Amino acid sequence: MKVVLLEDVKGHGKKGELCNVSDGYARNFLFPKKLAIEANASAMNELKNREESKAHHIAEEKKAAEETAAKLNGKNVEIVAKAGASGKLFGAVTSKEIAAEIAKQFGITVDRRKMQVADIKQFGEYTAEIKLYNGIVAKMQVIVKE
Repeated sequence: MKVVLLEDVKGHGKKGELCNVSDGYARNFLFPKKLAIEANASAMNELKNREESKAHHIAEEKKAAEETAAKLNGKNVEIVAKAGASGKLFGAVTSKEIAAEIAKQFGITVDRRKMQVADIKQFGEYTAEIKLYNGIVAKMQVIVKE
């Protein structure tokens, strides 16, 4: 019997998948526990619509990430920091500060955890890589000055 899984079922598949199981397993276990429904025409149509919707959302997210990457690539972010007499910063410039400055200068919110940047403890220019989506990376210059 073909069924559409409503939840993950160990050994048979993930939520939303179409799988073939024995009639007794479906009637006695999957249906009473509401883990699956029979794969009739309406269930198949709903499954197809759900998959199309998921693909559409993924395409929208990817398009938005590409637009954001185009806006950020090659741009400079200037951060003002205080330093001692030797030119060494008090503390360090963190990815949280860089993300806040990007939001202030460009109006684009960036997740600080997706940003890779070297330890910034002196004045100068540094390169930051921001992962916006799977395979989409924006590279920016971080300029630290007094």
